[in-house]
Amino acid sequence: MSENEQKKILGEERRQLILHWLMETEKPLSGGELSKKTNVSRQVIVQDISLLRARNEPIIATAQGYMYVRPLAPKQRFERVIACMHRPEQVEQELTILVDHGVTIRDVKVEHPVYGDLTAPIFVSTRNEAAEYLKKIKETNAAYLSQLTGGIHLHTIEADSIRKLDDACRALDAAGFLVED
Repeated sequence: MSENEQKKILGEERRQLILHWLMETEKPLSGGELSKKTNVSRQVIVQDISLLRARNEPIIATAQGYMYVRPLAPKQRFERVIACMHRPEQVEQELTILVDHGVTIRDVKVEHPVYGDLTAPIFVSTRNEAAEYLKKIKETNAAYLSQLTGGIHLHTIEADSIRKLDDACRALDAAGFLVED
């Protein structure tokens, strides 16, 4: 065996390490980071994550990497689903308004005429995370889900107080992004 092969962390030991690392951090870990730590390909990491998910480990994939989803303590976080509409070039403004009010954007959802409800996790809580999300969209030349529905989309947002959710919604409304019933 070459020296490089000897450094590989194999099978179940690797999956347990990945799980440990995900549980120990609050920030997403990319497949590339995990690949380097274990000296295996990114594809092996993708397969490991699939196996861990099959064991009901609450791991999600975000634009920034993999995250272990911790259960929220009762009554510490409040959530709301909001409907928004804007042009793609206004996504940064929308995200900034929300995070500047202390809100986390958990996901984006659209109702597609063929595929039904499509949901993508975002988990953006800071301006830096918003910038990373937007950078990833630009680098991959990906379309926003809202482009499938003429700009209309839903977000699940959360904060540690109802007041922060209310203030964020008022700011979105003032910017012309909030869609009311």
